[in-house]
Amino acid sequence: MVDRFEGRKVIITGAGSGIGRACVHRILQEGGTVVGLDVAEDGLKQTAEQSAHAGQEQRLRTVVLDISDETQVQHGVGEAVRGLGGLDVLVNAAGILRSAHTHEMTLDLWNRLIAVNLTGTFLVTRAALPALIECGRGVVINFSSTSASFAHPYMAAYAATKGGIQSFTHAIASEYSKKGMRAVAVAPGSIQSDMTTGRGPGLPADADMSLFIKLAPAIGEGMAGPDKVASVVAMLASDDGAFITGTEVRIDGGTHY
Repeated sequence: MVDRFEGRKVIITGAGSGIGRACVHRILQEGGTVVGLDVAEDGLKQTAEQSAHAGQEQRLRTVVLDISDETQVQHGVGEAVRGLGGLDVLVNAAGILRSAHTHEMTLDLWNRLIAVNLTGTFLVTRAALPALIECGRGVVINFSSTSASFAHPYMAAYAATKGGIQSFTHAIASEYSKKGMRAVAVAPGSIQSDMTTGRGPGLPADADMSLFIKLAPAIGEGMAGPDKVASVVAMLASDDGAFITGTEVRIDGGTHY
């Protein structure tokens, strides 16, 4: 394993499960120092235990934090940056997936998805930007989804948040480019996680599953593990991705040619 993150300081949200946890492990493996944020305390404990088993616990600190809460984010990210002594990379992997018939979707559900996925990404990024700018070569990796560009039935609200994240990523990539900062969105699809297991996204009981035929990957034998996304995130956040900014990278095994 290469040491592309030796001496680099990284904050990762959604660190308590799935792709966020995989990103924590990958960047630790490559020599980075990480603060992992998540609302799920039990999940963070499991991430820390796994890191300890790999002998990497000295370079990981975890913080329980709700990214949709402005006060928690301002305090938590500020403390994380001070503890790290600066910041080189922010990975906004935290998010939730919920499904419903759009004509039956409640405003509370819509607002919850916006609050966590879109507003949460904004709040954490805003709090981290001063340190990323000061770094001189800061990187923001945001998590969009293939649902932002391709039809995923019953997921209109989720798709809207991910489309917003893509637009947000393009905007900040331009705004801070002269300060040496890069911003890239990844758009996973057909990836195994707590969100996607079985009827994990809470599909309606009468969901027409034939609408999902087009959501099968073209390569491999089904959904891939979160590590496949983490490896791309590590490349984009490292100097190997130094000429990539203001765009999104789709990671879906050819589900959407």
